[in-house]
Amino acid sequence: MKFPKIDRFVLALAAAVILAIIWPEPGRTHGMLQWQWITTYGICGVFFLYGLTLKPERMREGLMCWKAHLVIVFTTFGLFPLVVLLGLALAPDAMPEAAKVGFFYIAALPSTVSSSVAMVSLARGNIPVAIFNATLSSLLGVFLTPTLMAWYLKTAGTPIDLRPTIIKIVLLVLLPIVVGQVARRWLSDWAQRHNSFIKQADRAIILAIVYGAFCDSVVEGVWVKHDVLVVVKIAVGTVLLFTVIYALMLLITKLFKFETKERIAVLFCGSKKSLATGVPLAPLIFAGRGDIGLTILPIMLFHFFQLLIVAFLAARYGERDELKAAAVAHKKEA
Repeated sequence: MKFPKIDRFVLALAAAVILAIIWPEPGRTHGMLQWQWITTYGICGVFFLYGLTLKPERMREGLMCWKAHLVIVFTTFGLFPLVVLLGLALAPDAMPEAAKVGFFYIAALPSTVSSSVAMVSLARGNIPVAIFNATLSSLLGVFLTPTLMAWYLKTAGTPIDLRPTIIKIVLLVLLPIVVGQVARRWLSDWAQRHNSFIKQADRAIILAIVYGAFCDSVVEGVWVKHDVLVVVKIAVGTVLLFTVIYALMLLITKLFKFETKERIAVLFCGSKKSLATGVPLAPLIFAGRGDIGLTILPIMLFHFFQLLIVAFLAARYGERDELKAAAVAHKKEA
């Protein structure tokens, strides 16, 4: 069985965290490099590139599978928050408040884009459904993620003013997406030719934001207050969260009697969460919080484990499909 290699981006994320712990001064807010400006303009850059590479015509291909779309959206923005709230209620003292906020942040985030499509393709699933839902989820997340977080933080006793957050998101997220879409008229061919460069630039910006977030947390002494056991608990929690969601989605897909290709797309799109959206949005939603590094740690670990688990599952699905095709071909020859 072919097992896909885990992206080196995961290792780069770990390196960014280690660098922040060793040398936090350059990346902290108002530090020697004024890193907050790199973060601000980096957020714009990430979503401009997203708008530039978003192909509306590819969304139209998967538009007709409305039942699959509804299930994925419900799972992403409904089932995930319910499961996390239940888990936090069952274990209220399991981890620090910032980590609990981080788990609900996972629940509030949209699905992944590129990795969902890649894994659905590897598993021989319905690629148009994956493309449509990855794009739809990201666009809905621009508004649903901060709204869900505002509700959760208010119930947790640390409310945020949603109005300035929404204004920032419109200016730094939605507007760059729109500008990127408009720029496709002139830059779409360039973007297609330089897709690899755009992907690397996008990841470099995300790494810079992660470095800055963890620098602020180190300077604020967040990691001095907590031991390694907290990281272990968060890691275990992310694996449990993915396992529960995936198991529930298996039941849901059987209940709706999806055919195999749609079922694969629903399972993989509905169970994954976007680090590429979560990291740039975090400084906007959690602005001024010194423990932001601890808050984004759950989505970073969730990203790592979802890649490991889904890559394994996708390879198994793909291998099974190849065996079926070989069996059919053998029967025809016979």
